[in-house]
Amino acid sequence: MTDQEYIALIALAQTPKVGPIIAKNLVSYCGGILEIFREKPQHLRKIPSVGDLIAKYIALADFNAAEKEYQWIIKSEITPICYLESGYPSRFLPIESCPIIMYFKGNADLNPPRTVGIVGTRQPSIYGQSQCEIIISSLKKYNISIISGLAYGIDGLAHKKCVEIEIPTVGILGHGLDIMYPSQHAALSKKMMKNGGILSEFVSGTKPDKENFPMRNRLIAALCDVVIIIESKAQGGSIITAEFANDFNKDVFALPGNVTESLSEGCNKLIKQNKAHLLESADDVGYIMRWDELDAKKPVQKQLFVEMNESESALYDLLKSEKEMTIDRISYSLQKTPSETSSLLLEMEFKGLVRPLPGKKFILA
Repeated sequence: MTDQEYIALIALAQTPKVGPIIAKNLVSYCGGILEIFREKPQHLRKIPSVGDLIAKYIALADFNAAEKEYQWIIKSEITPICYLESGYPSRFLPIESCPIIMYFKGNADLNPPRTVGIVGTRQPSIYGQSQCEIIISSLKKYNISIISGLAYGIDGLAHKKCVEIEIPTVGILGHGLDIMYPSQHAALSKKMMKNGGILSEFVSGTKPDKENFPMRNRLIAALCDVVIIIESKAQGGSIITAEFANDFNKDVFALPGNVTESLSEGCNKLIKQNKAHLLESADDVGYIMRWDELDAKKPVQKQLFVEMNESESALYDLLKSEKEMTIDRISYSLQKTPSETSSLLLEMEFKGLVRPLPGKKFILA
């Protein structure tokens, strides 16, 4: 993407009343990010879910503030990631509410083979602390990345253990990357940069306000294949994360605890309500997720004997490189309209070259 496209994307993300779903709809209808701001208001109003008010807000978008933010991002060695780019977390793509732009600092692969989220209470017991470290150490054999929220307690302990035993770990924040909350984790976040990093949907100057953390929790759940809850009261951020994970059809595991302890209420309730698997060890995760079985199998090389035209070859090579992509990203990468891309995908599906996935994604067959 060009600098101007990033600036326009930042401006769009900060436009009042324009959430991720409407923003993606605008890009799709207008054919590009810059094209949204070049479109006449009377045309924007006709786009579903836009109307007069949002069209007015788009016309008043603050490009000066967006350009200032972009310059700060570049100066601070932060990577902006658009939802149309290959570096954007592919696990976010089926979820419409995920951001159109993220801000990342570090060296982690945001599309690793396996991701595990670990969250829990901010005041864990000795039992919770020890189980957290044991579980993370045992998970290392599965070639996983650990995702958490860099909060006090279990979150910070999980990141710290990952740094210690060199497991890639990413902290998702509920504020801009210009600050660190809690400040005591500033040193830890720097250590995470070597083999992980920090990620946020919020621009600089965004404070760690209470309403930001449920938004952060949804991204932890979205970025993970598995979410593990280690000690939680009946209500709180960990339970919110578990609820999001269930909504996103992710597997949730909960560490059971003493029925008389308040820190065990949340986990025990999740297990009782069939919203989480009972977790006794990391092997439970490997068994439920079939990671042991999959690791035992050897990959089989597939041969291709189908003739393809130039457009089909380009799309085939793109999917071979990116593994899976949405129609929007394919259209953007191949510089085709959505209708042209749909026709191309349909032809290749008939030939047995590609297959669709939920969330308007496609992979090679």
